[in-house]
Amino acid sequence: MAKIISLVNQKGGVGKTTSAINLSSYLAAAGKKVLLIDLDPQGNASSGLGIAGKNKNGNLYHNLIDKIHPRETIIQVNGSGLEIIPSDQDLAGAAIELADVENREYQLYELLRQIRNDYDYILIDSPPSLGLLTINGLVASDEVIVPVQTEYFALEGLGQLLNTIDLVKENLQPKLEIGGILLTMYDRRNRLANQVVKEVRNYFPDHVFDSVVPRTVRLAEAPGFGKSILNFDAFNKGAKAYRHLAEEVIKRHQSSQ
Repeated sequence: MAKIISLVNQKGGVGKTTSAINLSSYLAAAGKKVLLIDLDPQGNASSGLGIAGKNKNGNLYHNLIDKIHPRETIIQVNGSGLEIIPSDQDLAGAAIELADVENREYQLYELLRQIRNDYDYILIDSPPSLGLLTINGLVASDEVIVPVQTEYFALEGLGQLLNTIDLVKENLQPKLEIGGILLTMYDRRNRLANQVVKEVRNYFPDHVFDSVVPRTVRLAEAPGFGKSILNFDAFNKGAKAYRHLAEEVIKRHQSSQ
């Protein structure tokens, strides 16, 4: 049965989608059966893997609103063992359409129950907000990975996010855990970045991944070519960081079984 992991941070531009694309790609490269759910109406995970516009049978919006079976909308990502349920801007309307639905927070949970046994990992790329779509992602998940940018306002908003995770755990999904905090966009020459790394590790001693994702041009360029860093430049420092992250995630799950 798949381990379901949401990548969440209500702040945009923290490397969340980059992490969702590359972690799922490296988990697939490690021989795991992986499905990526693009829960963000901006559809950046879909376009970043070269999938945008290829969803002839619909996308996540149609799964959630029209109750199309998830197998209908799953697309194989070229040259990898990774699969994705894409999204596009239609999904923005889903939050409004779901507002009056009974058990509205459980719609994604119910959807993923239909295919959970087909995968080792299901990763969810959440929108940069704490709205109904993100709550659906959290309720559907076993754990959360929080990407945190190693910059000045890194810890700002983190308290609010952790509070939301606690509320979801108390009221909607008692099994939800924090899988880890992932430090991103790190520049080791920058004194402030080093300070932020230290600060985050001090605040959350048991939750921070050893892997730290550096800021690299190639990592930023890869989505423009519709590729993960694994398929774009596997020798890049960013590629190495995401490979290590995938190894860490697998190791943590093996030890908790």
